Amino acid sequence: MARIALEHRRNWFVRVAEWGSRRKYGKVVEPGQVALHNRRVLVSTLLLEGSASKWNKLDPTLKALAVMVVSAEIGCSWCIDFGYWEFHHQGVDPVKLRDVPGWRDSDTYTDLERAVMNYAEAMTVTPPTVTDEQVERLRQDLTDEQLVELTAMVSLENYRSRTNAALGLTSQGFKEYCELRPVKGPVK
Repeated sequence: MARIALEHRRNWFVRVAEWGSRRKYGKVVEPGQVALHNRRVLVSTLLLEGSASKWNKLDPTLKALAVMVVSAEIGCSWCIDFGYWEFHHQGVDPVKLRDVPGWRDSDTYTDLERAVMNYAEAMTVTPPTVTDEQVERLRQDLTDEQLVELTAMVSLENYRSRTNAALGLTSQGFKEYCELRPVKGPVK
């Protein structure tokens, strides 16, 4: 249960924010409802997210796995749920997304994907435990530009997941939309 009210006085700003969320995600996302309590935080977050959505040097699957590992490590069920939905719609293999919580025991991942998830996990623990060896392993396959983007994505997801978890946000059921299969023909 959210630790802060999700309801707001109805004014033009709230209506526009909710309309934008429904248009993009099909529902009003709870992190947005929380951020509506402080417009400057909301606007800053939207600007950051808008900018980050244009980062495109890192392979989408690597980005997705890094983000999902952070969400799982922090324990943000909202972020895991939304991340699955978001990355599923970007074409990331759903098996890879589903296996993230037990990634160390899964044979689904390549060596590079494992190195990315290990790095994301090491960045997320407090204090961070990133080693020179981890970075050197990543530099075997990633350019400096990609490594910087990976690091920034892990940091951004730490911000998201820690904020959402601290405010008590939990799954909004996004993943369930991915599991639905369209019915072809008339239903009998």
